[in-house]
Amino acid sequence: MGYLRRLIQFVATFLTNSSLGFILTRKIYQGPLKSICVPGLNCYSCPAATFACPIGSLQSIFAGIRPSLANARYHVGTFIIGFLGSIGMLAGRFACGWLCPFGFLQELLYKIPSPKIKIPKILNYGKYLFLGLFVILLPLTVLDAFGYGATWFCKYVCPAGTLEAGIPMLLLDPSLRKLIGILFYNKLVILIVITFFTILSRRPFCRTICPLGAIYSFFNRFSIIRMRFIEENCVKCNQCLRDCPMDLKFYEGANQLNCIRCFKCYTDSCRFRAIDIEIAGITHPSYKRRINGTLIK
Repeated sequence: MGYLRRLIQFVATFLTNSSLGFILTRKIYQGPLKSICVPGLNCYSCPAATFACPIGSLQSIFAGIRPSLANARYHVGTFIIGFLGSIGMLAGRFACGWLCPFGFLQELLYKIPSPKIKIPKILNYGKYLFLGLFVILLPLTVLDAFGYGATWFCKYVCPAGTLEAGIPMLLLDPSLRKLIGILFYNKLVILIVITFFTILSRRPFCRTICPLGAIYSFFNRFSIIRMRFIEENCVKCNQCLRDCPMDLKFYEGANQLNCIRCFKCYTDSCRFRAIDIEIAGITHPSYKRRINGTLIK
């Protein structure tokens, strides 16, 4: 399962950023596909980005909703809200574990040999603060002279935007370098800090900052695809914790807010059959699994 997930993560990252025409045009792709969002976090302004980012789109809704309503244009972003809700109701944070380019990058960086540290659990709630403040509240309430808000998370925080758009665009268009100011340096520092902690700890951005993960997490306990814990089979060996990319103990909750549905605990970790998958309330049939060289029947 691990090799399959890595392959899907790689393919999803490529398809999300498959507009390679920028090499010749040195411009951002803005064709019809840019009106479609991808499930994972990926910067709209990346030169290679083929699709739009759901968090950027959601911020744009809140940034423009007040002038739209004032002019009797009742566009409230039902498409993007329905898109995120549909993905969440299907499988919770599955997109984080299988389809998100920035999540994929974090897992690769964590493989770099280094001392490893644990993230305090209290910081896991930080992503809800970023969702509420930078994605919803500030775009909705802090307005310019024309009554529009700004995309605060994209503009002031998002490290994916700095990595995928800010730095590449400066390399592609040298004339932009004279516009570099405190805002760019601020985001560059954020990117460097997150990259540093990504090497030391598992998916720190996903766990503490990402507003997209925060949205999907609300659906983890109610999605069609859920995890199931068989308590009587669990011996609390903590192999699930050692293997989990989100540092979760499965026996503390089968569908915790940070579970990204990578299924690693199900396919690779638990030799005692304490973990199963439910699809629409029906337990997935057991199958033979080989864990650490041992065939589990």
